[in-house]
Amino acid sequence: MAAPLPLPALHATHAGIWIAGRGEGEPREASRGEAIARAAESPHIILNAPLVGQRLGYPDLSGLDILELFAFVHPARFAVPTVAGMARAVGLQPPESEAGAAGLLRSVAAALLDDLEKPDWKEREGAWTSSQSLARMGWTWAPLIASRLERPERGERMLFSRLKQWEEVADRPPPRTVVVDPVRARERLRDLAGSRSELRAGQAAMAEEAASVFAPRRQKDAPNMLLAEAGTGIGKTLAYLAPASLWSEAAGGTVWVSTFTKALQRQLDAEGPRLVADPDERARRIVVRKGRENYLCLLNLEDALQGAFAGRAAILAQLVGRWAAYSKDGDMVGGDLPGWLPSLFRRAGATALTDRRGECVYAGCPHYRRCFIERAERAGREADIVIANHALVMINAARAREDAPQRIVFDEGHHLFDAADSTFAVTFGGQDAIEMRRWIVGPEGKSRGRRRGLSARLMDVASYDDEGASALNAAVEAARSLPSDGWLQRIIEGSPFGPVEALLGEVRGMVYARAKAQDAGYGLETELAEPDGALVAAAIKAMEGLEALQKPLAALGRRLEAVLEDAPDWLDSQARARVEGAINGVSWRREIIAAWVALLARVGGSADPEFVDWLAIERVEGREYDVAVHRRWLDPTKPLASAVLKPAHGVLVTSATLRGGDGSWDRAEARTGAAHLDSPVGRFEADSPFDYAGCSEVLIVTDVKPGDAAALAGAYARLIEAARGGTLGLFTAIQRLKTVHSRIADRLARAGLPLLAQHVDPIDAGTLVDIFRDDPRASLLGTDALRDGVDVPGDSLRLVVMERVPWPRPTVLHAARRMAGGGSAYDDAVVRARLAQAFGRLIRREGDRGTFVILSAAMPSRLLSAFPAGVPIRRIPLDEAIAHVAATAAGTHLPVAAPESVG
Repeated sequence: MAAPLPLPALHATHAGIWIAGRGEGEPREASRGEAIARAAESPHIILNAPLVGQRLGYPDLSGLDILELFAFVHPARFAVPTVAGMARAVGLQPPESEAGAAGLLRSVAAALLDDLEKPDWKEREGAWTSSQSLARMGWTWAPLIASRLERPERGERMLFSRLKQWEEVADRPPPRTVVVDPVRARERLRDLAGSRSELRAGQAAMAEEAASVFAPRRQKDAPNMLLAEAGTGIGKTLAYLAPASLWSEAAGGTVWVSTFTKALQRQLDAEGPRLVADPDERARRIVVRKGRENYLCLLNLEDALQGAFAGRAAILAQLVGRWAAYSKDGDMVGGDLPGWLPSLFRRAGATALTDRRGECVYAGCPHYRRCFIERAERAGREADIVIANHALVMINAARAREDAPQRIVFDEGHHLFDAADSTFAVTFGGQDAIEMRRWIVGPEGKSRGRRRGLSARLMDVASYDDEGASALNAAVEAARSLPSDGWLQRIIEGSPFGPVEALLGEVRGMVYARAKAQDAGYGLETELAEPDGALVAAAIKAMEGLEALQKPLAALGRRLEAVLEDAPDWLDSQARARVEGAINGVSWRREIIAAWVALLARVGGSADPEFVDWLAIERVEGREYDVAVHRRWLDPTKPLASAVLKPAHGVLVTSATLRGGDGSWDRAEARTGAAHLDSPVGRFEADSPFDYAGCSEVLIVTDVKPGDAAALAGAYARLIEAARGGTLGLFTAIQRLKTVHSRIADRLARAGLPLLAQHVDPIDAGTLVDIFRDDPRASLLGTDALRDGVDVPGDSLRLVVMERVPWPRPTVLHAARRMAGGGSAYDDAVVRARLAQAFGRLIRREGDRGTFVILSAAMPSRLLSAFPAGVPIRRIPLDEAIAHVAATAAGTHLPVAAPESVG
């Protein structure tokens, strides 16, 4: 083991603060004041500076962050960002105590620095050049790294020359017409599962049934569609991959497997070796696809490395550059970039390294041949299996893209309704309008960065075409009437500039006049009904301004299309790709503006029964950040069926809770778009193999008073202590989560039970789950994002606690859907689905055992059908619930009263 680095280290948790001083012997406990003073005097080795700074109440804390060093030494490598996780990553034993953690930080740092001198260090290339740049930026680790790194004999290749290039290939021919034999699907399933695995009856039946999805389609707009509810533990992933892989191999076509969460995308990608053993072949045949905004933009990175970023953001750019050279696919959001890395820099610069504004110059970019985005898109066209997300599948289909999927598996299918709701929504607000202005006009005033307006992106193309140049100039001038920087302050002060800002000012005034007061954590809203004359007049003026922008964009689009048709001499393959990209970008913005115009035309007119329209002021903790007009489909599965399902040849929708916890296939068809198809839809169900009655129970606590924050916090603390950690706490409101966390975190930490919290800890949700999964004594508090898609098997999750019945929040949109969906029956269906999803976090693998607790005596019996049949459900006081949880944690059983029957 490497000798500990002779530098001071600082470790802070809710249980206390420890310092391992230079030459002070064993680590010792310190006060907050002393720790802050010492950290300000000299850099200390720390782990996760923002988190430690939060614990100290010293947000400006800086030092020698172990996580930054790890990101430099081992880019694109996973590690849990805790002292124990870092220790394991470098081959050391985790600490036995919090005090020991402070000392261990020095050993972890020494081990990482020792890796720099090992002959088999795989990430050596580029390290010297990057370390020199980081040294000039004053990065605290740079001198220590420089003392270990030998200068290369020859100059290192630049990052951009080390990246792989993609190659042009001929278009893939249409897939052949084949039929997947159900018997062969079962055989393939057996191969994927392995000879030592015994096939579950439900899994084998699902593989055979799913084969029907890949049969030839009988008629247009009539996909082969199967709804499959497969309980947790069935193994549905391999069940649908078996026939999907058979079809793709035989037909030479692509199957898109779509998920709702990044966690499931990672799990699906991890199944790749079962399908294709050879890594190189697997990379060709199985591709992960996401939206463009998820990938590193190399042009943005180049500008950042050349001085466009300053301070901490510039250091982040260097570390991202290190990662880019070793990344599998350049995915910055849920890929192999550590999720904790951007948060170390308080997100400074991370979003600017992706193409979130749609400003790509395509073939005009010097890195076009190495672009991660282009590589992913091209790889997806040639792949057998594309692992994507619901939003990307829907967007590609809605825009009639060439690679729009025709054979689709929607896993986590219970989220289709929500995904379609977001995809086909229309929002016209200040933030949207200013982004449109920036996309067209480009940077203005003192703005910095690489952002390029439409003129800069199309300058050379327009120079060959007078009509195109004229249309481009007209579009830029028309876009100047859209909101610009400072728009929100101007409308608050009553001095808007331009017709759109004037409209937003009227919207804001009407919302404040009519909206019901709500918790400051939420925005304010009111339905778009009976608008006054001022709002109608402002909407007309704003609509005229948008129409004035539509016309030159339409003319520009036609001229760009003419360039492709006439094919001038200068139009080589790269220029053609650039023009095609510009056409797509302009067409997309025209569609957005057309939707805005249609929305504003509604103001003062008759309501469209297909849509729900409302006005809103968006707020975070009482602070306004946007004003907008919203439109949603009353039933978003209508455009889902029209744009995605009907053009497809085969669609499988699967989930463990597809019927929402109430056993209704009608609900499943209504929530997935199947109800809007003229062709018949198949149904399949397989119950979970788990003995829920023997391994789980539901406890409804009857004596925690609603609205009593102290009682709620005390209940959480006592339940977590009884379970000895391993608790997932789910909240329906962020403020209550924060209140409970602030009251119990220190108490639990002193008992050796770490408490993590979404919306409190400066860590992304995915990393919080990684930490939770890694430590069986840790507990995690979260909201909706953690109610579904969290896979924490084994002893790390043995108790789920919900603070109240998860009723829908009473919004304008919910009120409309509730009225159309049967009133209280609609609310009940929503709650059952949420309860089923939350309970699904508890038992993930064979041998799991746990308790599900609801801290609300108001839990209606009619909703208990959300839980699996046979699960004991009891209404008991908190003290008895704690005894039950403690007995379960100890592996014993208490005598219990008869469980409540489900009504």
